Amino acid sequence: MALYIGVMSGTSLDGLDIALIEQTPAIRLIATHYIPMPESLRAELLGLCASGPDEIARSAIAQQNWVKLAAQGIHSLLAQQKLKPADIRAIGSHGQTIRHEPARGFTVQIGNPALLTELTGVTVVSDFRSRDVAAGGQGAPLVPAFHEALFDQSCGKRAVLNVGGFSNLSLIESNKPVAGFDCGPGNVLLDAWINAQRGENYDRDGQWAASGQVEPLLLNALLSDPFFATQGPKSTGREVFNLEWLQEHLARLPALPPENVQATLLELTALTIVESLQVAQTDTQELLVCGGGAHNSALMNRLSSLLPNTKVSSTATHGVDPDWVEAMAFAWLAHCCLEGIAANRPSVTGARGLRVLGAIYPA
Repeated sequence: MALYIGVMSGTSLDGLDIALIEQTPAIRLIATHYIPMPESLRAELLGLCASGPDEIARSAIAQQNWVKLAAQGIHSLLAQQKLKPADIRAIGSHGQTIRHEPARGFTVQIGNPALLTELTGVTVVSDFRSRDVAAGGQGAPLVPAFHEALFDQSCGKRAVLNVGGFSNLSLIESNKPVAGFDCGPGNVLLDAWINAQRGENYDRDGQWAASGQVEPLLLNALLSDPFFATQGPKSTGREVFNLEWLQEHLARLPALPPENVQATLLELTALTIVESLQVAQTDTQELLVCGGGAHNSALMNRLSSLLPNTKVSSTATHGVDPDWVEAMAFAWLAHCCLEGIAANRPSVTGARGLRVLGAIYPA
């Protein structure tokens, strides 16, 4: 029996997800811990997603604060489970992505793994994307190999959809290499718009979006972005889809009711997921949804209506809490790194071949 901890804070920047798993070699979630992101740290990390003054020093300080928060959560989880640092084989820490530009040959996650090792007394594995990018890949998404390991493939054609800040699909089919790619914005534009208009960090249960009407002119303008016309391997981030991108499109149209913009953004998320799925894997029998989007009933209902012949449900129907799949994935990636197991998939990222991912900071 080996115990691993995964630490994940995604593009939504709402907080840190910390998951404890057992690898036997089956994957079992044992315990979880969540720490909300302090507003000051969230604002700083968001600010670092674009160029700005003194950004090298600001990023160094921000990652120290991120690591201190992560270490606090890890110690709380250990205490809750009556475990010692020596009981944990490794922590898989994704850090926080502040830039992702594989077309230019780089991806940047900040998270100071050396400091995390010092503060926890546990070996840390981090920097999971860089090796795949160095091998010519997108470095993302990283979760399809984990989805392949976690969810049985015997059902025929299954897809796993993660809806965080961005949405990505893993396509799992018997006797085929797993495929996957980013579809486009998940919650990132929905969160940014409701924050700008109402001062809220997210649209709870999609209620505000459900109160509006889709604006066809805006929807068609958004769908015209070149990213949606490309086939995988592909990945994206805040460099492409952000509030400024949305506002540029809005500026070319007559003023629209804010709730209609939100409804249109939800439709954009749903349509780009469904169209991507239908092109990449026809006749999908089951779509399992994880990430924050699994709790957005307006989005889940829309996906179900757009995919009448596909069973759409949360990963909870397969015994895996949708909130913890990604944190579990980074715990599993730490296991793969220490065991020398390749965890990228060239069919997903476009890398030149299989690679062991991650850098190790021993306790």
